[in-house]
Amino acid sequence: MSEPSHTLSDSVKQAILAEVPKYPEPRSALLMALHFVQAEIGHVPLAVQREIAALLGLRPIEVREVVTFYPMYHEHPVGKRNIQVCVNIACALAGARKVVRGLEERLGVRVGERTPDGAYSIEEVQCLGSCGTAVCVQVNNEPFIENVRPDRVDDLLRTVG
Repeated sequence: MSEPSHTLSDSVKQAILAEVPKYPEPRSALLMALHFVQAEIGHVPLAVQREIAALLGLRPIEVREVVTFYPMYHEHPVGKRNIQVCVNIACALAGARKVVRGLEERLGVRVGERTPDGAYSIEEVQCLGSCGTAVCVQVNNEPFIENVRPDRVDDLLRTVG
């Protein structure tokens, strides 16, 4: 299924341009621009990344680098409940891959996919910054769910809702 094309709405363009004077350089408004776009359409598709780059005088790759670096931004549509599992070294050693496989099995989708009803998606992310409580999971931008264990995936899904 192809994704519908998106463009920046006039209201988001105006919101982005209103942020620019608040910073010493236009590029500094990039994070706010990405938040505005994601709030409006739920993700930041490549076509919109190019528009943002043009607005802020950046190269498209500079925008893409930021979108793909931070786990709070999404290039593609995600589920209503986007489950992000940290797979960095501390979480990997505590069983993050087994947590991911358990989620895939129970939800019937693989990493990067959405359930057919759009309720859930699963992402592997690099370091949520809570290594001492590995495995760390975050759903949307809500507080972390910490100390997740591979044998407790059903409990995790009850918590996620």
